[in-house]
Formats: sequence, C-alpha cells, structure tokens
Amino acid sequence: MANVSQILPFSCVDGPGSRLVIFLQGCNYNCKNCHNPHTITPCDHCGDCISACPQAALALDSWGVKPRIVWDSERCSHCDQCLSACTKQSNPKTQQYNVEQLLTQIRINLPFINGITVSGGEASLQLPLVIALFKAIKACPQLSHLSCMLDTNGSLSLTGWHKLLPYLDGAMVDLKAWQQETHNYITGRDNHRVFQSITLLAQHEKLYEVRLLHIPGISDFDREVDTLSHYLGKLPKTVRIKLNAFHHHGVTGEAAHWPSCHETDIQQLAAKLSQRGVKNLVLPSVYL
Repeated sequence: MANVSQILPFSCVDGPGSRLVIFLQGCNYNCKNCHNPHTITPCDHCGDCISACPQAALALDSWGVKPRIVWDSERCSHCDQCLSACTKQSNPKTQQYNVEQLLTQIRINLPFINGITVSGGEASLQLPLVIALFKAIKACPQLSHLSCMLDTNGSLSLTGWHKLLPYLDGAMVDLKAWQQETHNYITGRDNHRVFQSITLLAQHEKLYEVRLLHIPGISDFDREVDTLSHYLGKLPKTVRIKLNAFHHHGVTGEAAHWPSCHETDIQQLAAKLSQRGVKNLVLPSVYL
C-alpha cells in the first residue's frame, strides 16, 4: 500500500512532457527550507487536528487495533486548518492506495499524459510500492509507453537503486548543498549517498536532472562554484542542471527569515556556472 499525500492529474514541471504525479507521504530529510513540511512526518493519528476542521471532515476511527484518523474528502474544503493545528507538521489527509488503485487513476488520465512521476516527501522510502507500480506499468500493453520517473533527494542506497533501475526511465535528483557541513545544516543529513546516486544514475543513463536550490547566503553553490562546475561538467551532456530559487511559500521556522532568491541571484549563479563550462542549464520561468 502507498501512503499518498496527493495525486496531481497533470503537471508539466515534474519531468518531461505531461505527467501524472503521485506524491508519497514521509521524508527522511528534515530540510529547514521545505516548502511542504506537512509531507515530512507521517500522521500518528493523535486526533489533535479534529477540532480544528471547520467542515467536520476529520474523525477518529477507534474500531481497529489502533485508532486512526479518517478523512472525508467530500466534506473537506482544503482550508488546511488541520495542517496548522498539527504540532508535528503532518498531514491527516493522506490516503492509502494499492498498485491496482493507482493504475486505475493512471488509466483515467491516460489520454492526457505521457508519463508518471512518483515524488514526495521522499518517494524512495516506499521503494517496494514504487517498484511494483513501475513494473506493472511496463508490463501493461495499454500503459507501457508511459515513462516512469522518480523525484528524489538521492538518499536511496545503491542496493535500492539496482532494484529499481530495470523499471526506471529517469530520475530528478536534488543536490541541496556541496559541502557536507552545509548539507547537514540544511537537511539534517549528509550528502554522501546523493553523490553516489548521481554517479550511478549517470552511468546507467537514468539521470534526467540535477536540481540546485539557490538560497543566498545559506546554500554554498556560489562559494563552491569552481568545484561544483567541475563536477557537473563531467556528467552526461543530456543531463539538465536545473536552478531553483528559494522562496518563503510554505516555509516555517528559521528558514522563514532567510533571504529570498531573486532573478538576479539566479542569473549570477547561472553565469558563473556557464563561464566554467556547465551546459544544459535550466532557469526558473517564474519567481515568487
């Protein structure tokens, strides 16, 4: 079963072409700058959010072995008062899907998409489900033309990647900082596996995109531009290097006081990378 935060029927920014995107709940990073912090921690069904819902769309089901929050999507107005009420910044509005139910959602939207992206949270935390879904898509004559992409922070082990590679068409990997110390400060985790993941995916021609989130004065890409450029320059020329601009939408805690990244900041970083031979740069089309 997949613990799903949201299914987006159509997206043109989560991989190549038009895509259905499945956002899975739960992440092993605790990024200070996360724009969707409610996707990090799975709901523990404590019930604190129930009284915060003005539509009475949340209830506590105590019939099972453990009490569980039940979400009535028909009543819900998506005011997100429940998210504000949760002291753990979790989301009680998740739903459980098995592979066949996900395939049903894909078939409904089949005329409008040319691929599937599984995102998060961190999608690789539910790796058996991702593998089973991608395998089922590839085995179905009606769906096998769809490309299967993973949006990831790159923390999956090499063993995990080798299990997924036969069914994976490409991955978008976040490189959140260059230096170990900076990466740990932003995410709470080191970045050894991120570099391992990027290397492995590039070797197997499954690396679609490396994404750099520029946070002026916080992330270290501008300070480490020489070594960063040398590293990116060794990747296959087909790999997109996407620069993203930090903004405050959805951000909580100390990161809400970090400086926003403006178009001039991105252009300066892009110019430095380009001057050092980095190709296939992709810049934001919108700045918040």
